[in-house]
Amino acid sequence: MATERALPNLWHATAPAAPHTAPLADDLTVEVAIVGGGFTGLSAALHLAEAGVRAAVIEARMIGFGGSGRNVGLVNAGMWVKPDDLVATLGAAAGNRLLVELGDGPSLVYDLVAKYGIECEAVRNGTLHMSLGTEGLKEIREREAQWKKRGAPVEVLPAEKAQALSGAEGFTGALLDRRAGTIQPLAYARGLARAALAAGAKIFTDTPLLSANRQGNHWRLQTGRGTVTARHVILATNAYGGLVADVPWKEYRQELTILPYFQFATNPLPDKVAARILPERQGAWDTGLVMTSFRMDKQNRLIFGSIGRLDAMAAGTHRAFAGRSVRKLFPYIGDVRFEHWWDGRIGMTTNNLPVMHVLADNVVSVSGYNGRGIAPGTVFGRALARHVTGDTSAIPLAETPITPDPWRMLKSVFYHAGAQAKHFIDKRF
Repeated sequence: MATERALPNLWHATAPAAPHTAPLADDLTVEVAIVGGGFTGLSAALHLAEAGVRAAVIEARMIGFGGSGRNVGLVNAGMWVKPDDLVATLGAAAGNRLLVELGDGPSLVYDLVAKYGIECEAVRNGTLHMSLGTEGLKEIREREAQWKKRGAPVEVLPAEKAQALSGAEGFTGALLDRRAGTIQPLAYARGLARAALAAGAKIFTDTPLLSANRQGNHWRLQTGRGTVTARHVILATNAYGGLVADVPWKEYRQELTILPYFQFATNPLPDKVAARILPERQGAWDTGLVMTSFRMDKQNRLIFGSIGRLDAMAAGTHRAFAGRSVRKLFPYIGDVRFEHWWDGRIGMTTNNLPVMHVLADNVVSVSGYNGRGIAPGTVFGRALARHVTGDTSAIPLAETPITPDPWRMLKSVFYHAGAQAKHFIDKRF
């Protein structure tokens, strides 16, 4: 899909203004062309500019248009795949390296926030993985054991402590990960863009890529009103690759299954109520098969999310479910109304791990963050910058061929319809 509905997105309402950018309207030559202005592309641009490499970002819409401006804002460590399972999939050497790199991912995010003075409501008090029932408690205990043997500062909290830290009822425990935290994701993306521009990178918005052609040792990227000629190309579109038109490596679009995710934000809550919900301002999500998340923002809004798309057929169902859930989790919340709502796409891979591809000569991509876009996007953006400047071991993933998923469209429909059906009945009794 190349279009997105204009919904009242909280992040757009509260983020500092984006730095000034404009469409590409000329012919430009750089060392590295980056397609996509989200966390990955902006991190790559910033790290390339810091290294003195001429780089240009072309973004089809605006900075953070895709997942970077629709994210929950949880700066998580690692992937949601359990550490032992990740190692079993990738092998000991590659798996443990990826765990180290992504385990340190939140530190990179918060270091960049501090270094460049990015105003993005950054809070690093950890995250809470809330357990539902005995199976959920078993799951977070397994995660605790697997992370602890790797030295991570994680801790399973009993139900009473989980309720005190979350303010929510109905959970059997929680896994506190002190490496992690929360940010205002669009504000972070805009801050990365501002830092990249100040360092010397070029960023062009409202500049969709129309075609790409190899010319000798360079690529010529054609946009509506100009071209970018570059030796290297970083493709950083992830779940929003449908905005890219006719390119020789377009098969990459067939690899990701799109998982829709929505969020609703309340009006600012009274201080006494807001002080009881996540009083230390961790972000939280649960172990449910149809996952839900909740967090607070700086203005004391409660933000609740779950799987689903806010289209005309499903928006009412998801809104009603969100209202029931909020009142069940926080029975003391009083009268609330949803002032903002929005949705986005999560790019899922078949093994729930990111993939790295060399799509053509000097064309490289990493995608498939599986709901963990902020820290991995920042980490892989830096790694891609190092890769194209000669450090071919910089990316903590082995190169793999594109593997189209023939079931991806059916799975996307199933996720959307299944979530809608569950939300229609859930929390009614």
